[in-house]
Amino acid sequence: MFTQYKNLPDNSRVWIYQSDREFTPQEVEFISEKAIDFINSWTRHGDDLKGSFTIKYNQFLVLAVDESFNNVSGCSIDSSVRFVQELEKDLQLDLMNKMNITFKDNNNINVLKLSDFQHFAKEKKITEETIVFNNMVNTKQEFENNWEVPAKESWHKRFLV
Repeated sequence: MFTQYKNLPDNSRVWIYQSDREFTPQEVEFISEKAIDFINSWTRHGDDLKGSFTIKYNQFLVLAVDESFNNVSGCSIDSSVRFVQELEKDLQLDLMNKMNITFKDNNNINVLKLSDFQHFAKEKKITEETIVFNNMVNTKQEFENNWEVPAKESWHKRFLV
């Protein structure tokens, strides 16, 4: 059951999928339509899930579920992963690569392989103050408050010199 993202409670569970490139305006429209359709049919053992999504910077797809309405199950998480895999195939995107790291350089979103991120950190092209995207957050509140943070406040800090 789709609801507007802003209407979800702060403790809603989130999953963040970062793209290896920016979405085109047509892709944003396509992803939005597909996400609404998916969420409207998303269930846990036959029970509706109350969910939503948001797209940030035309590069991140965030799925969210209000677990106070119904908890997600392994099967419902699996179905969301299949949905994201279908998007990858339809749009020729990589949304599931956890070895890609994203950070901000002024207003630009940069995607690097983990090894390149480590190299940039060693060369001080990435510092403690570089804004990184902590895709490990679990709730809407964490997403809204702790997703875009200086590298020193994220798991990324272990790569800093």
